[in-house]
Amino acid sequence: MVAVGAHAQPAFSWRTRVYWEDTDAGGVVYHAAYLRFMERARSEWMRACGLGQQALRERFGVVFVVRELDIDFDKPGRLDDELDATLCLARVRGASFDLAQTIVRAADTVTLARADVRIACVDAGHFTPARIPSDVAALIEQGTLQA
Repeated sequence: MVAVGAHAQPAFSWRTRVYWEDTDAGGVVYHAAYLRFMERARSEWMRACGLGQQALRERFGVVFVVRELDIDFDKPGRLDDELDATLCLARVRGASFDLAQTIVRAADTVTLARADVRIACVDAGHFTPARIPSDVAALIEQGTLQA
């Protein structure tokens, strides 16, 4: 994994808002909500790369799953905050790739959470490790460079 804090300029950013359902009773973002924000950013990034999850499964017979995640919570997000969920491709391997992700409050660019995420490629039918198809790896790398 890349070291938390070694986050480069984001290659992709997805804007969202904190809703009531994302918070605890005090209006502070509940820790698990950050994982949802990051997951949605990864899904939108894949879509921007031309790799919707459904198409990935149907065309290539693989899916991506979170294999490892290391997260730091730096500051609290609050109800109605606009957030930018960002990601940067750190490394592509044969059967996985690493991303650096952040959640930043849009109004003042304060970083709320940082995570290093390893995404594994698995066979869609058996959920056993699989190599990332070369066409998919190329789309991931090109999508990151173009974002």
